[in-house]
Amino acid sequence: MPREEVHARVAGGELVGWRQGSGPRVLLLHGGPGLSCDYLEDVVGELGAGYDVAWFQQRGLPPSVAEPPFTVATAVDDVVSFLDALGWDRAFVLGHSWGGHLLWHLLVSTPERLDGGLAVDPLGGVGDGGNEVFEQAMNARIPEENRVRAEELDRRAMAGEGTEDDVLESMRLYWPAYFADPGDVPPMPPMRSSIAAYAGLWESLKEQLPALEAALPAVDVPLGVVVCERSPIPADEAGVATAAAIPGAWVERVEGAGHFPWYERPGAVRAALDRLTARG
Repeated sequence: MPREEVHARVAGGELVGWRQGSGPRVLLLHGGPGLSCDYLEDVVGELGAGYDVAWFQQRGLPPSVAEPPFTVATAVDDVVSFLDALGWDRAFVLGHSWGGHLLWHLLVSTPERLDGGLAVDPLGGVGDGGNEVFEQAMNARIPEENRVRAEELDRRAMAGEGTEDDVLESMRLYWPAYFADPGDVPPMPPMRSSIAAYAGLWESLKEQLPALEAALPAVDVPLGVVVCERSPIPADEAGVATAAAIPGAWVERVEGAGHFPWYERPGAVRAALDRLTARG
């Protein structure tokens, strides 16, 4: 299927992304924060024909601008700029993980640009977003020696002392914990990371949580939330609790799937998107 490269001017440089297909417009937002968008290729493959799909590398890593500011407000502005570059006044937005959390902010701040939203195993938008339970689950799913090493790598990253190799080592240590069966996982896809984007956006999202939670009941955009039964992100504290705060939002539970449902339950994300676009 032909693919078009898309460039969007933003503060400090440009965002680079891609577009392919035809049908309802869908913008994908990758997880992280501070990770590369490469793994979205698998999501694009699952969506297949029937959608005009676009995605981009978020600020922090080439080929997009690598410079700050790394804040939620800037991330929202960057999404709007990319929609403008696509020539899309409105679109459905599908966000995974951190991208799902970013979707909450778009629903609140720029609802006029969204035909609907689909959050896939997202960080929550109420309470602490499910973060405490998430961290506990991740640490419980890996061997003790791996946990100690990964915690040290994360501490260094948050202190601005780590390297990209440190972040990727941590990702490899934690990779099995994202799946329903940590003993049977696919190889980790190619990943790159930005420590500055990770640390800055993580602190920003935590600061913004109270205001976000207060604003969610006013959202008036069609919204679906996909939660995964065996994900380390706690469904009830994250996706389900956030959906409950938004009038009319619905939840799809994917049984037997971890954080990346397209690996363990192929077709689940496509089915949820089909439901959203039919309702939108």
